Amino acid sequence: MLPHLVTAVPGPRSLALAERLRHVETHNVTYLAANWPVFWERADGSAVWDADGNRFLDLTSAFGVAGLGHSRPEVVRALWDQSERLIHAMGDVHPTELKVRLCERLSAMTFERWGAGPGKTTLSNSGFEAVETALKTAFIATGRPGVVTFHNAYHGLGYGALLGAGIDKFRAPFAGQLAEVSHHLGFPRSAAELDGCREALGMLDPARIGALLVEPIQGRGGKVVPPAGFLTMLRTWCDSHGVILIFDEIYSGFNRTGKLFACEWDAVVPDLICLGKGLSSGFPISACVGKAAVMDAWPVSTGEALHTSTFLGNPLGCAMALAATEIHLRAETAAQVARAGEMLAGALRSIDAPGVLEIRGRGLMLGMQLGSSGGGTAGARAGQVLEEMLRRGVIMLADGPAGDVLAFTPPFALGETEISWVAGQLEEVLRAV
Repeated sequence: MLPHLVTAVPGPRSLALAERLRHVETHNVTYLAANWPVFWERADGSAVWDADGNRFLDLTSAFGVAGLGHSRPEVVRALWDQSERLIHAMGDVHPTELKVRLCERLSAMTFERWGAGPGKTTLSNSGFEAVETALKTAFIATGRPGVVTFHNAYHGLGYGALLGAGIDKFRAPFAGQLAEVSHHLGFPRSAAELDGCREALGMLDPARIGALLVEPIQGRGGKVVPPAGFLTMLRTWCDSHGVILIFDEIYSGFNRTGKLFACEWDAVVPDLICLGKGLSSGFPISACVGKAAVMDAWPVSTGEALHTSTFLGNPLGCAMALAATEIHLRAETAAQVARAGEMLAGALRSIDAPGVLEIRGRGLMLGMQLGSSGGGTAGARAGQVLEEMLRRGVIMLADGPAGDVLAFTPPFALGETEISWVAGQLEEVLRAV
């Protein structure tokens, strides 16, 4: 479904809502400018309608969440049916059967499926909480506080997650309150950089390192795919030194890259895997799933959990996640991503415009690296592209530490007509900006 071409975005209702929001929300949260944002009102598939009735094509899946499409009927039905029975329970005291079923499902689709025995899960609400669960688990399992992370990594913005932050603009304002336990290595993009990463690992003292936290493909860092052998090298190093290997697949998981999980491209099994975003296709729920032997380092509960939250295992989120994961387990879902990703990557590579340096990524997790043009920075140029594409009816985001990578993470059902149209619009905009 192509958007209506519009000339007044944001419209009057969005502008009025932005002005109201300016007075009541902390001004660091929502970016408010003359041409940004629009206020969403409803969505279906890859289409979004704003408060002024404009229809847009969503190339973000709303931060990578709605890969199965906005308002996917099976997921909506699960939400509706569950809402008529039970909206909230007591997740770590008196839970629901849904929590049991979801933990069973996550074990089956990760460690059991990988031939690594049963997996055990801690559910939470946001992706960064899953990361913090993983870091706590690694510390409890090893007794070592050190964490190996990578430059340009993004693991969320909670204090624990910031220990693994590799994008300085998120970490630096709070560095004074963060423990100095992290070792940041370069995330390799080539065989030569892989050798450099191997050397850097060899220089670390593993005696105080309990966790190695990594995205199999960097998301916010700019859709960077590491060279073959990177994850295998990390697995070998962790095994050699008793370090817990944590894969952050909050962004790359659930078929986003054309496989159920991105680590499967290299056939490497982590000790812990962090999941979120596409897990429920729209409800705030996340999970840290780990090998039973690692997760059992936590003490048995005697009535007071050491790590929990009020909404852990919320029945609405569990019901939606069960419906969503059932779809993700179908072979045709990954095949759909592979087809659409190949078409989209081909269309992006065919764009003839100045300052396009590289198209990279996997499946429907793609990035277009921009260079500077016309005297401005590449990041400023990307911002102009986002504003102009929004005016033309396309919702996009930019990634990378400098905001100079146009990101493409659309719903999986993006069709050939939509892809061709978007590429044509983007080529016009890149030539003009």
